[in-house]
Amino acid sequence: MSTVKDLLGEKGGAVFAVTPEQRVLDALRVMADAGIGSVLVMQGSELLGILSERDYARKVVLLGRASHDTPVTDIMSSPVVSVQPSTGIHTCMRLMTDQRIRHLAVVSDGAILGVVSIGDLVKRMLADQAVEIDQLKQYISS
Repeated sequence: MSTVKDLLGEKGGAVFAVTPEQRVLDALRVMADAGIGSVLVMQGSELLGILSERDYARKVVLLGRASHDTPVTDIMSSPVVSVQPSTGIHTCMRLMTDQRIRHLAVVSDGAILGVVSIGDLVKRMLADQAVEIDQLKQYISS
């Protein structure tokens, strides 16, 4: 069974973050440049929140706010739901479904290791299933 650690190994260890006082437009630029759907909100090494595309859509666009005037702290989601590197991907999927979120911070001993998305989990689950199907086919045909 795959774990979050396996996913992070595939993705690389890049952590994208903004500070709470930065403007939402700055956070959107970070997300666009990195091709990601969320950024962590950090003050130094302290994790304060997470800002996702959903936060932007619901708390800026729908409310008629301006992304160049709104500080990240005003719309970020907090507290951040996090998992350990040893957490299984099925557990992560259940947690995301129950919490209605699309991103999980990965934390170990207080250190931020990365973020996994629902897309990362689905991709890995499909790959794991393909391997299992191939193994079953080989077993049946032998």
